[in-house]
Amino acid sequence: MSKKNSQILKNTNAELLDLFNASIMFDKKLYSQDIRGSIAHSKMLALQNIITVEEQNQIEKGLLQVLNEIESGEFKFSLEYEDIHMAVENRLTEIIGDAGKRLHTARSRNDQVCTDFTLYVQEKTKSIQSQIKELISTFVDLASKHTTTLMPGMTHLQHAQPINFGYHMMAYANMFKRDFERFGSSFERNNYSPLGSAALAGTPHNIDRFKTAELLGFYGPTQNAMDSVSNRDFALELLFNISTTMMHISRISEELILWSSYEFRFVRMSDMYATTSSIMPQKKNPDVPELLRGKTGRVYGNLISLLTVMKSLPLAYNKDTQEDKEGVFDSVETIEISLSILNEVIKTMIVNVENMANACKIGHLTATDLADYLVQKQNMPFREAYYLTKEVVEKANSLNKDISELNINEIRTSSNELANIDEEIVSYLSLKNSMNSRNSFGGTSTLETEKQVEGFKNWLKSEK
Repeated sequence: MSKKNSQILKNTNAELLDLFNASIMFDKKLYSQDIRGSIAHSKMLALQNIITVEEQNQIEKGLLQVLNEIESGEFKFSLEYEDIHMAVENRLTEIIGDAGKRLHTARSRNDQVCTDFTLYVQEKTKSIQSQIKELISTFVDLASKHTTTLMPGMTHLQHAQPINFGYHMMAYANMFKRDFERFGSSFERNNYSPLGSAALAGTPHNIDRFKTAELLGFYGPTQNAMDSVSNRDFALELLFNISTTMMHISRISEELILWSSYEFRFVRMSDMYATTSSIMPQKKNPDVPELLRGKTGRVYGNLISLLTVMKSLPLAYNKDTQEDKEGVFDSVETIEISLSILNEVIKTMIVNVENMANACKIGHLTATDLADYLVQKQNMPFREAYYLTKEVVEKANSLNKDISELNINEIRTSSNELANIDEEIVSYLSLKNSMNSRNSFGGTSTLETEKQVEGFKNWLKSEK
């Protein structure tokens, strides 16, 4: 091979390695956290007399200039500097000279990247919490308007018992409240600063990790430097929390898809969040809920990916963890837009109250009420009541009626054992009465649903 070709190959290999090794093109998203962490670090160094106050002032002023350059679009990101940390530090040194070279004293890129990433995750944890709270408020508002709106409650996707639509919406409010609390729990557990852990074993410099933790809004410093630089549990928790929330988003999306179909016609989504077919103008496709359902698999993949990256890493830092960020960035962007658009879909959809009520007359939803009446009022063994109820259901089927539509004579003639049943049984088979009879704590009665709504309104006010 000629010297010329050998040099070309060498240059090509070097460029390939630079491209493979660099993270600057995605970790540049952490620029504000990196600069914020560096300013806190420089302040601590000055307080500890590791650098002078003058040098700290120069560093802070220079870092703020770099921040302005990045946010204005003037800053040029390049593979030459590998990652956001080196890119910022290099530009800082260009601006202020030798003082910029003192910034990295008593820290490593290992603790620096973990600090930046932790700050990002904590910030996003709070902002996602805020979005979840908005969505909960939307469900609660909708529920408050439909505490008397009858709809069929289902198990196995089969009509089971009458409930009210507000109660159904409050089920989702409860789901997302757990999500809200899950994010909050993660924030509390992970709000500790890795900065000052250095490469893996701490530093001989006389640093004050408690001060940098305070300056950055952490509760304190992490306890073990080796664990700190290799830890990505905070990122995994964020991915798990996002995945669980997306699972809940996918569940309501599935119901919206079903409810908006001709078979159900329970809701009608705004034209802003549905599209027509390319060849069938009569169709209105629930594109947004379908996309939300599909994106759930995407965030699951990001969670599994990082779990797999971390599963065999020896202590302490390993380059593998460079693969920790892109999936997190993607999942954060996915959950943010998903929560926003779902909130708008719920706010703007039309509830077809009449269709829901009519659907309650399919499937004999109050059959259980007849059995309960026979047990409670006639002191009948449940199994006997169960078979008598089946006879009444067969009678209703023969008349092409729902059991809730039978009159007292039709009930009495359905079985010899019911020939003298009290006329009050008719009211027990009423769909509305059936729904309201379920007034145990957490039940579907209008009164209990209203209590749930009020409880959530108070909770929302308390979560400022």
